[in-house]
Amino acid sequence: MTTSSSGTNLDRSAERRIDRQAMAKRLADVALLRGEFTLRSGRTSSYYLDKYRFTTQPAVLADLAVLFEQEIRSLASGRKVDRLTGAELGGIPLVTAAGMRTGLPIVFIRNQKKDYGTAQQLEGPLEKGDAVVFLEDVATTAGQAAEACQTLRDAGAEVLGAIAVVDRQEGAAETMAKAGVPFRALFTKADLGIDE
Repeated sequence: MTTSSSGTNLDRSAERRIDRQAMAKRLADVALLRGEFTLRSGRTSSYYLDKYRFTTQPAVLADLAVLFEQEIRSLASGRKVDRLTGAELGGIPLVTAAGMRTGLPIVFIRNQKKDYGTAQQLEGPLEKGDAVVFLEDVATTAGQAAEACQTLRDAGAEVLGAIAVVDRQEGAAETMAKAGVPFRALFTKADLGIDE
């Protein structure tokens, strides 16, 4: 049984089932834009998955939270998970929804330390040795995800892995492997029926 230090149970007897094929179609219907777009990596693409079109819809987030819970359980393989983490801005609603679903506490990762108040890059309690899972929206090359996972490690966390909603299949898995972080995705661009 996978539990957090606060006793949160990730093994649910009354697990809600999500039709993955229907969910993939729903994501594509809601978030897939066609045209010419510049990605964070600087590369241009004939399509764009607008994460805000699915991370701003409570019903979609609720279903994604169920899928995240299942993937977190699988990724942890019986190990204790202490916290879920996500980076600003797109990861915040995802990690919040998953935290509400699992009962696991969450940590937000700023892109950089703020220069006022507590001047922290990590928001929310994180103890040295905490086992965390990082949640991501859309992964292209996963450069930002790898950086965020390194920030967590620098703070003393054990990063059990990273899970994206969608893998564009453009190097994210390779980047995360080089960073030593197990990587999974709920869906790939192929699952969403995207053929560039």
